[in-house]
Amino acid sequence: MEIQNAKSVLRWKIRARLEKMSSDERAAFSTEISARLKEQPFWKSAASVLFFSPLPDEANLWPLLVESLAAGKICGLPQFDAAAQDYVARRVQDPQNDIVTGQFWIPEPRPDCAEIPADTFELVLVPGVAFDLKGRRLGRGRGFFDRLLADIRGLKCGIAFELQMANEIPTEAHDIRMDFILTPTRCVEIEK
Repeated sequence: MEIQNAKSVLRWKIRARLEKMSSDERAAFSTEISARLKEQPFWKSAASVLFFSPLPDEANLWPLLVESLAAGKICGLPQFDAAAQDYVARRVQDPQNDIVTGQFWIPEPRPDCAEIPADTFELVLVPGVAFDLKGRRLGRGRGFFDRLLADIRGLKCGIAFELQMANEIPTEAHDIRMDFILTPTRCVEIEK
């Protein structure tokens, strides 16, 4: 219970910071994150990437999804499976036609888009409320993304604005660590 309380307090603090960020700042920082990501060797070599659909307070990498498809990368997005109460990865080939409003009002692939086994992605771009420099991630509290990440064998890259970086994230056994944390100003490789 103590860890849950610490996570709740940290979520509240980070969300308060995010609320102060203007939409123009969020857009500019998202562009910087995309540019920094494209410089990374792990990005350049990844033939398959699992993206995320950004919530209003998250970095928007949607233009990079479109670029990646044009460059021939295999791209996927999480899609909520209501029956299983979990996410599956589905392939996106045409964002204009493959994306619908899904569970929790988040854009996601249509259910008839091909499912891609999560363990086949070479790179996963991971959203979160907060991250620390040890690769720990604070999610939104339901554990959906951690369950999806548990099946990933490829690299996991946390995507964050600088103000989402915390000194330390309280963790539990099911929390999955990142291999990299990428912000508008840096890309940190996590020591294992």
